[in-house]
Amino acid sequence: MVGWFEIPVNDMDRAKKFYETVFKVAIKNVEFDGLIMGWFPNNNGAYGSTGTLIKQNSYVPSKDGVLIYFISKDVQIELDRVEAAGGKIGLEKTKISEENGFMGMFIDTEGNKIALHSDA
Repeated sequence: MVGWFEIPVNDMDRAKKFYETVFKVAIKNVEFDGLIMGWFPNNNGAYGSTGTLIKQNSYVPSKDGVLIYFISKDVQIELDRVEAAGGKIGLEKTKISEENGFMGMFIDTEGNKIALHSDA
């Protein structure tokens, strides 16, 4: 049911570098009337949604806000990149159940809590 997400940032360059390093993707810079965004790659109609890093005074990074889960082949892959990219591990790879796979969490360079989910 998620159609779009926005991750608040204080430093767009730092946040963009972090997410590009952790997820091995290219993030596109976009600006609309002073609203600075870093768009994640389009999913081209595939399952799941896409979204943006966003910098504006009304957006404040927080580990206490909404929690989004990025889909992964294996959450350990991205977790292994988090600290080298400047983030912190919040929850190591953890089995949810046989039916529901695994999860992990990290705090990004901006202070947001982000989760990962994988079947393996």
